[in-house]
Amino acid sequence: MPRPQTVSDDELFDRLAQVFRVAGFEGASLGALADGARLRRASLYHRFPEGKVQMAEAVMGRVGDQFARAIEPMTSAPDVAAGVVESARRISEIYADGLLPCVLDTLTLSGAPEGIRAKAAEITTSWIEAMAVAARRGGARPADARLAAEEAFVRIEGSLVLARLNGTPTAFRRAITELPRMLLGGS
Repeated sequence: MPRPQTVSDDELFDRLAQVFRVAGFEGASLGALADGARLRRASLYHRFPEGKVQMAEAVMGRVGDQFARAIEPMTSAPDVAAGVVESARRISEIYADGLLPCVLDTLTLSGAPEGIRAKAAEITTSWIEAMAVAARRGGARPADARLAAEEAFVRIEGSLVLARLNGTPTAFRRAITELPRMLLGGS
């Protein structure tokens, strides 16, 4: 009979994500991943027999699930403004209020397999599309909604880079707070 897992998949994927957030795909050694996961290498290989690529795929799956949950209110809440505010709160939660680097960015740096890059692009596209839907629901024309969504994405992601470089999440927090205005104008 196999031994029970000592850590849930979600918790393990979050721990591995922390390593990939800092080191990227290529820089995340198996030793660092095992240390970050707080598991022995043998235990990590037992969970991920295909190695680091399988770990990165699992992390991207978890990130995809987190973003799907985060962006859902923008597209479905009866009150679009309240939905954008709730999505902004959830996006902030993913990034620990701007204290965590973006795993979509760092995991896709040099050496990342094409499948990982494709999953990150899929998550990004879904995020931008959800923001565009919110902007259209708020009254923007389709082209203007898409532009507002792309600008909001760039602002949030750029603020995460700035936070990583400056060590302060001020710009991220401002971008998250201003997301409703960016997508809905004066709403």
